Amino acid sequence: MNPDLALLAQETTTNPLISLAPLLLIFVAMYFLMIRPQQRRARAQRELVASIDIGDEVITIGGMYGTVTDLDDESVTVEVAAGTSIRLVKSAIARKLVFDEEYDDEDAYSDDEEGYAEDEEAGEER
Repeated sequence: MNPDLALLAQETTTNPLISLAPLLLIFVAMYFLMIRPQQRRARAQRELVASIDIGDEVITIGGMYGTVTDLDDESVTVEVAAGTSIRLVKSAIARKLVFDEEYDDEDAYSDDEEGYAEDEEAGEER
């Protein structure tokens, strides 16, 4: 065997930590891109379910709007129309509708030009 090849073979040995570095980087990237956001969504859903109270207006995961009329530990009864109620698992609530009482529809669509210009600017930003 050529002595130069033997020296070259000895020099190419690498540290085992360097060979594991790409795997560690992939795991860290997966954690920050997939696992953490999912944990945040799950925590937000748990907080939403815990904050539901009688009288809240909600949207179900099926897209139905309704008002909570009854609660127990695992389920919620939602009135979706006058005299029509459905019973759902609490986790089937997607969102709680929150209305801003300070917002007045008349202010948004006033006849003066200044208010109209503000509405147009707000629409352009969306």
